[in-house]
Amino acid sequence: MTDGEDAAGPDLPERRRGSGVRVVHESLRDEILDLTLPPGSPIDEVELAERFGMSRTPIREALIRLAGEGLVETLPNRSAMVARIDFLNLHHFFDAITLMYRLTNRLAAMNRSDAALARIRAAQADYAAAVAAQDALAMIAANRSFHAGIAEAGGNPYYTQFFLRVLDEGRRLLRLYYQSFDDRLPQEYVGEHDAIIAAIAAGDVEESDRLGRAHADQIVRQIRALLARERRDDPPL
Repeated sequence: MTDGEDAAGPDLPERRRGSGVRVVHESLRDEILDLTLPPGSPIDEVELAERFGMSRTPIREALIRLAGEGLVETLPNRSAMVARIDFLNLHHFFDAITLMYRLTNRLAAMNRSDAALARIRAAQADYAAAVAAQDALAMIAANRSFHAGIAEAGGNPYYTQFFLRVLDEGRRLLRLYYQSFDDRLPQEYVGEHDAIIAAIAAGDVEESDRLGRAHADQIVRQIRALLARERRDDPPL
């Protein structure tokens, strides 16, 4: 056995465990974001260990990561469940995301660089492709990259960190938003991103701000309309 093989041997179990954690984390994250696992549903470590064919250690590590992303809640008895969505306080979330769309757009228009614009445009190309494919999870991921790129272009890491937290907490609401269109997002809403890019590239601070507000307002209206939709049965008596 060579020295290189000796060095690699002890690391192999750790790499396998890391790979297992990644598989569980990504699988559960997608199921939570896609609402296949509904908010508030219990998570059974034993069932997950059987499902993925691994010990409970990587399962727990994956759940810790998901809890850090706000997608899983750990209960006092050490069990876990899918994090609930606080519908009663959505107005606070809507206020925060509207403010951050506006603020990050403004700062990006002031401080953008060619490299930052290239990253934003690349994220928008991914978003447009995901919309064309009607792939909601890919839309959520690309939308995050798009707005994260704008925040990073603004140059304030504190705003970027806070905005990423807001974006992450809103991923399941964004899933409901796409669901309201049966995952066929109208092209005009894809175009809203393109208009934002154009305003930022032109250094038009006020237009970037206006477009950020309009973008947020459109999403908020759609989600509110979805949540208020009439769902009662009305059988003949």
